[in-house]
Amino acid sequence: MALPDLDDLIAEVDRTCATAHRPGDQEQPDWLALLSTAAGIAGRLQALADDLVEDYVEHCRMHGSSWTDIGAALGVTRQAVQQRFHAPHKRYGPETMTEDLREAMVHVKQAAVAHRNNYIGTEHLLWGLTARTNSATRLLESAGVSPQAVHDAVGARLRQGASQAAERIAWTPYSRRAMATAEARAEQRGSQHIDCADLLVGLARLARGTAAAVLAEAGTDLAMLGDEPAKEPR
Repeated sequence: MALPDLDDLIAEVDRTCATAHRPGDQEQPDWLALLSTAAGIAGRLQALADDLVEDYVEHCRMHGSSWTDIGAALGVTRQAVQQRFHAPHKRYGPETMTEDLREAMVHVKQAAVAHRNNYIGTEHLLWGLTARTNSATRLLESAGVSPQAVHDAVGARLRQGASQAAERIAWTPYSRRAMATAEARAEQRGSQHIDCADLLVGLARLARGTAAAVLAEAGTDLAMLGDEPAKEPR
């Protein structure tokens, strides 16, 4: 994957800054407006970079690396890396999920292992959610979207990796955020268990990552999907 070129980023700033060219003053653009747009793009790139590093720190911690070793790999002190990444990520065990979601998670893990991926990304989650009939597939159908089409589309996005997928596979930052949204939705409808539809809504509302892209391409209205909490699932 080629990294963004500076010229391309500058062109993107010029293309997306709606107020760059002031009416009646065609000789000079609004440089402050362009600066603000550039700062926004830089912030999004930095957030992506931070998420990338965080993902691999999570893997290192999960598989026994010390904070000292992680700090050395990042070129910073143990104290610095602990201050940045010390908060443990919440784990969602089977007891927090409905029976349907537990079954979907089996397919999620199978997708990662079969493709030798050492992470659980949003693509794995969406593939697992659409592997069998459940509240997520029914929610898609109610939105006029074919669950099988989504399943096939996300399956085509799964890429073969080079890792021996371990028994314990870390979730990506996007996947964790989608699950946190799913948990909040479950609580909103008064349930102690996260269901498949909750996680589908979490993936959609994230509006980032492979799953959101596949849902958008399938014609799913990401803003409206799951606005109304579902009834208590089994």
